[in-house]
Amino acid sequence: MSEGWVESADAWIAEQGESGDLSRRFVLDARMLDRVAGIAPANALDVGCGEGRFCRILRARGIATVGIDPTRPLLDRARALDPDGDYRDGVAEALPVPDAAFDLVVSYLTLIDIPDIDLALAEMTRVLRPGGALLIANLNGFATALVDGRWKADADGIPRFRIDNYLEERTDWAEWKGIRVRNRHRPLSRYMSALLHNGLILRHFDEPAPTGGTPDWADRNTRVPFSHVMEWRKPD
Repeated sequence: MSEGWVESADAWIAEQGESGDLSRRFVLDARMLDRVAGIAPANALDVGCGEGRFCRILRARGIATVGIDPTRPLLDRARALDPDGDYRDGVAEALPVPDAAFDLVVSYLTLIDIPDIDLALAEMTRVLRPGGALLIANLNGFATALVDGRWKADADGIPRFRIDNYLEERTDWAEWKGIRVRNRHRPLSRYMSALLHNGLILRHFDEPAPTGGTPDWADRNTRVPFSHVMEWRKPD
């Protein structure tokens, strides 16, 4: 079953550029990098690295980083932009790396793309060294439980964000700026339960507000924060 990433690769690369989209630039990057600084890893694994932007950011900070992704055109782009980087073909459910190999595992807006979340999180835990950190940026469950294109004006004329069937796990097509990919809606409790099942310990949770972007985009992302950041630790 096509997930849409191969077909959307060119549009995705154009949308991300070197700086990333608005969510990365004005919501997530700073918070993710703050956590990375506190973890101070010697090495890292970026699961679902795409075109390699966050891998390049980590490498620029002196962190030996491996990027893994199943989409060949995105890996090709990552290698072209970072010829000395380590980019590997693979899926989150079967990471092609040894046990306890990394101080840090990153999942940056990739959990919504992964079909088998239980197996993927078990794999991310497996490759973490004891005491290592799993750093996650993900879409909030209420942001993926949308109805009829998210924002609709009520009788008072004010746009409202409309959701339904929050607890029902499902797969939908997401489309924007020439990109069309499968996203998976899961309630937050689904992710939390899976992470706890793997024995991980929650150290940080945040739903950051935008620090910039266009006024309309920033307003909507403040009224309905689309993303959260979590840091989990593997026990020593």
